[in-house]
Parts: sequence; structure tokens; C-alpha cells
Amino acid sequence: MRGVSSGAGGDPWQAEIGGDESIRRALVIKWSALGDLAIATATIQDIADSLPHCELHLNTLPPWEQLFSNDPRFGEILSIDLRGRERGPAGMVRWITEVRRRRYDAIFDLQGNDHTRILLSLLWLSGSRVRYRVGYRRQFPYNIAPPAPASPTAHVFEQAGALLVAAGIEPRTKRPVLAIPESQQQSTEALLAAAGIDRDNFAVFLPGCQAAGYLKRWGATRYAELARRLQLAGVARVVLLGGPDEFEECARIAAAVGSRIVNLCGRTEVLEVIPICARARVIVANDTGTAHLASATGRPMVVICGPTDPRRVKPLGDNVDTYQAQLPCINCYRKHCAHHSCMRVITPAMVEAKVKSVLALG
Repeated sequence: MRGVSSGAGGDPWQAEIGGDESIRRALVIKWSALGDLAIATATIQDIADSLPHCELHLNTLPPWEQLFSNDPRFGEILSIDLRGRERGPAGMVRWITEVRRRRYDAIFDLQGNDHTRILLSLLWLSGSRVRYRVGYRRQFPYNIAPPAPASPTAHVFEQAGALLVAAGIEPRTKRPVLAIPESQQQSTEALLAAAGIDRDNFAVFLPGCQAAGYLKRWGATRYAELARRLQLAGVARVVLLGGPDEFEECARIAAAVGSRIVNLCGRTEVLEVIPICARARVIVANDTGTAHLASATGRPMVVICGPTDPRRVKPLGDNVDTYQAQLPCINCYRKHCAHHSCMRVITPAMVEAKVKSVLALG
């Protein structure tokens, strides 16, 4: 049933997929969320590099299709709303039908949850015999997988690296890789110019996160004080970025600081975060999806963590540092908290010192 010959060292769960020219079409499954998708783009780059003769497709959800619509790595984006209007048996049937029709030689399941395992099992039972089925667990429906389950504190990027190794692919890419259309490059240039922002002498703050994860927010008052401190240290302006859930937070920061803040919250497309951050002197962020996009730039970044574990949520790249208080209750992953100590004890002076250290400022 497994259908793969023994790999390196006789391990039946490994195979040398990398460089296999008989793989003509492959599918990568990655549905959500924004941060995890950004991280997965590094793994996807390694897959694409190892299979240069292969037509690579991506299966994601409709909200994230826009991230990859101009991505030259993908011959096709398979977008089915399995968590929304196509949730249920009808959506599953359509997914199986679409995947069967494309006759993939290999499928890489980077989502790795019960939903994708069920879909891939049903795909096999429907008669679709995909030769390589790469996943995180050594169980059906996969026939290539890492040797052991990931540690509870393992970063998803480490898990994906182990998956690649099991498939004979060397993990090389160290930060997210996303394709920015020329039109969005130009629009961000125009946006920054209109705001009077000098290239390379501004900071970007990503002060929000999804409303449901509000405990991950450091707070508007603290971000406002940090902005004032960085400006005294010679950073000319501070740019605020975010989406609909961050409108109020960014407005509070802008009102507290005044004219040297440029509030672009809600005025950019998702991918425009990257070219804006690529021009910044430093980025300061909460544990939020846009921070993972920003890490693609290689610019210095400080991510403030409280209820989430930096070992698991840190954006990719050696340009990223995290800051977390040392308290017994850190990494609780709670949705509600009466005291919010993990963020309250981190002062603007502490984060300023961290920023100065990564910028080597006096």
C-alpha cells in the first residue's frame, strides 16, 4: 500500500524525491494561517528548487490566494473554500475530484491536520494512486515522513525541514520567499513618497494582531512611548501597518505621538507590507501574521512575545530577535487573562534597549 522503495539507510519511510525527473506534477497543501503560510514559502522554495522539471501547484484557501497569484513557482493555484461556503461533503468531493483530475506524482502536505489526512485518505480510496505522499506522520495516507513526532516546542519550520529531509530534499532557504508584483512595488514607493518618508531612516511598527488574540498585543500606550524614544535616538519617522482588526490600536498610537507617526493601517494590500518593511531601518512587532511577512525582507526586527512561545512563533531569519519577560505564566496560550503581566512588565525602555542593540546604536 505504501508504494515507495526504501530510502537512505533502508528506512522505508524515506525516499530521494529531490531531483527525480519522473515527477512531472506535484501539489503542495498549505491552507492557513497567514504567518504559517509565510513560513511555508521557505519550504516551498526548497521543494521548487529540488524539482526544477516539475510543474508545481499550490492548494490553499481563498483568503490567501492573493499572496500567490503572481508567484512564478506555481503553475496553478487550487483554491477551495473548505472552511467556509464549501465546508462539508460537497467541498470534499470537489477537492478529491480536482486533485484526481490533475494526476499528481507527489503531494506535500504542509498543513498536516486531521482534515488534510482525511482528504488524502479518501483520495487514495477513490483510486488515485499518488506515488509520493509526504506528510508529518508515519501513518496512512502518507508513505514519506520524518522519523519521530515533533517536540511540543518545535518551530513549524523545523518540522517542515524534517519533512524535506525524509523526502531527500535539503532545507536551504532560511526566510520567507514571496513574489511582489511590480505594480505593488511602485504603489508602495508612491505611498511612502506621498507621506514624506525618507528611505532607510524610519521604523515600522506592527502593533496589532487578530482581535481574538488580543493578549498578544503589547499595547498602544507602550508603542507610543517607544516611538517617542526611537525618534529621540535619531529614527526620523515611525510607520504603522495593520489590517481591519488593528484600526483602533494604530489610531490610538498615532493620536498619542502626533505628526511624526505615519499611520498606513488599512491603506496597504497584504503583500505591500514587504516592500515597505524592506525600506525600514527596524521593525517592531507583536506575534502577528504580518511579522512573518516582514521577516522576508531581512531587515532588523524585534518581536515582543508574551502568551506565545518564541521558540514556536519566531519569524524566520537571523535578522529577527524576540523579547519576552521571564515570568512563571509566559507561554500560556490563553485567550483571556485578568492581569496580562507578560506584556505589562515589558517597558518601552526595555524594548528601546533591545532595538538599539540590534541596530548597534549608542
